[in-house]
Amino acid sequence: MKITALKNREDLSDQPKLTEIFTQFGELIKELNTKALSNDTILFINKEIEEINTTSRSGSSLKRFVLKKQSTIIKLVEKKHKIVPKNHYLNLWLVLGMVVFGIPIGAALGAGNGNIGLGALGLPIGLAVGIAIGSEKDKKALRERRQLNINLKDAICL
Repeated sequence: MKITALKNREDLSDQPKLTEIFTQFGELIKELNTKALSNDTILFINKEIEEINTTSRSGSSLKRFVLKKQSTIIKLVEKKHKIVPKNHYLNLWLVLGMVVFGIPIGAALGAGNGNIGLGALGLPIGLAVGIAIGSEKDKKALRERRQLNINLKDAICL
């Protein structure tokens, strides 16, 4: 079973950002077609694509709609098949590193030295830790052939 393609839209020619998002979504579909996905996943993806193909939205409303559908598809494929786009874990852990590691380390540094201004040092430390963890998880996904050969821009996957 194959994933349905996006229909060409005439109203994209004068909106370069929207054209880029549609092109990116089309590339995502091509990449997903190269992976072994279950039939229920393909049916779900086809339903999402059909909603995009039949929508009457335009402009920024269409942009948000397509990005939301793209995010939904990425989340489903990650959850069911552990397949992710390039730098998925890096982008996720960059933020998590600052929150999970950076803030507590900063608070400990500030409280330990009696200078709360040192608390800001925790954020770059957490950032570095998050980048290290995310990069390692992305490398592992690549080794296990669970990574799509596409780097999503403007993704709202968190």
